[in-house]
Amino acid sequence: MTRIANLFLDHPRSVEESYLGHARFALWFAGRLALAAGAALCHAVLPFACKTTASRIIAELYTRTQNRGAAQTGH
Repeated sequence: MTRIANLFLDHPRSVEESYLGHARFALWFAGRLALAAGAALCHAVLPFACKTTASRIIAELYTRTQNRGAAQTGH
């Protein structure tokens, strides 16, 4: 395999995913982060709105990534 291919494939393989599967998860994750950022921005301007939305999304992302890693390592 070429050096450039390794740049794209080493990490997804290390977490037992295909390139496209890894990209799909990363894009989903980025979308959730953007949603959390929007909720935090809304809360900054309107403190009565989105009181727990950003922290709830961050907790969800943490849980998803922790469970994802445990499932892949067999823990």
